[in-house]
Amino acid sequence: MNDSTGADEADAQVVRPFMMTAGRTTPLVDGLRIETLVRATPAALSAPLRFELERVVRLCQRPYSIAEIGAALRVPVGVARVLVSDLVAAGHVTVSQGNELSISAIERIRDLVRAL
Repeated sequence: MNDSTGADEADAQVVRPFMMTAGRTTPLVDGLRIETLVRATPAALSAPLRFELERVVRLCQRPYSIAEIGAALRVPVGVARVLVSDLVAAGHVTVSQGNELSISAIERIRDLVRAL
């Protein structure tokens, strides 16, 4: 029995983070922090977007932090930043840097980071 075959098949089903960002590691939009809240515009649901960008838009029908987006997509926060910045640049999402996070937002971020 060859265990490496099962591992190779599992690896083939995973999309590598650099594929989602076309190899980019620097966001187009500066200042996106892990607690930055992202909200999709109503028109974004009908926009022709790649799989991961469409998923971000669907998630962000209510405000989601970049940390939460990364956890939901199971990607590093840096990848989530690049994806969100692409959506901001295209006008599909808005971001807010609120001065204070609610207790529930902090708890959600904590729980999602722990889940990673």
